[in-house]
Amino acid sequence: MANVLVFIDNPGQALKKSSLELLTIARSLGEPAVALNGELHDDVAAALGAHGVTAVFRPSAQDLDDFLVAPKAAYLAAAVNKSGATTVLVENSPEGKEVAARLGIRLGAGVITDVVAVDADRTAHKSVLAGSYNTAAKATTPLTVLTVKANSVTPEPAAAPSAPETVTVEVPADATASAARITAREQKVASGRPDLTDARIVVAGGRGLDGDFGPVEELADALGAAVGASRAATDAGWISHDAQVGQTGKTISPQLYISAGISGAIQQKAGMQTAKVIVAVNKDAESPVFEIADFGIVGDLFQVLPQATEEIKKRKG
Repeated sequence: MANVLVFIDNPGQALKKSSLELLTIARSLGEPAVALNGELHDDVAAALGAHGVTAVFRPSAQDLDDFLVAPKAAYLAAAVNKSGATTVLVENSPEGKEVAARLGIRLGAGVITDVVAVDADRTAHKSVLAGSYNTAAKATTPLTVLTVKANSVTPEPAAAPSAPETVTVEVPADATASAARITAREQKVASGRPDLTDARIVVAGGRGLDGDFGPVEELADALGAAVGASRAATDAGWISHDAQVGQTGKTISPQLYISAGISGAIQQKAGMQTAKVIVAVNKDAESPVFEIADFGIVGDLFQVLPQATEEIKKRKG
């Protein structure tokens, strides 16, 4: 069967861009299959076929989301065994990394995280030490597990669509027996903005905003961008912690990253330095962020950002 398995967790009504990227990479490595957790909606099934997926594995137990990640890793391990896959691709989210780690322990696999590119021979490329170096790594185990950063490749459909078969995978009986169960959930208020880890454009604010994220949010909305923040801003309670970008927050790799009022300390760089284009706005000309910025503006962000927002709206009509 397929030799590359992509884990897709709760895609909803449509596949995320990051999932399409994983499928594109999988197709470059061999014959792709998908281990899916969650409902298989028609649009998702159509997208899987359009991207050349040969098989879709579904868990026999449909309550995996009632637990933390351990049962998902057990299910994925069973899917690997059933498919005969030698490579597993997982998204580079915190939960994705934990699933990958648990899978590696279960199957004795080599696990490489924060991957930005994969060669045909399974050599994984990473940007490390806050983007200062590019490294290449390759697992020596029969099974390789890779977590791939979003915005690493351009999603492309297969030359010819496929008609993937659906295969049920038995989840081990002990997978949920002692697993931590989720007892309650609270729905997060939707902002209407793209997810931070998947967004092609991110506008981030820091200490220089002094609690007022209005200019950042207005610019983000004009660009159709996600909103990010430094740790100083989230610790101060100006914005929720899930917006934090950096060493102790989320690692992102957008096409465009706009930094407003962020000094650019090493912890912040670790989360965004692989962005394709970095624009920095800071009134301190000596700020470290200018060392990595492609374009820098020394000025008051409360003047610069509104002008940029107005000009973008004018050009968009």
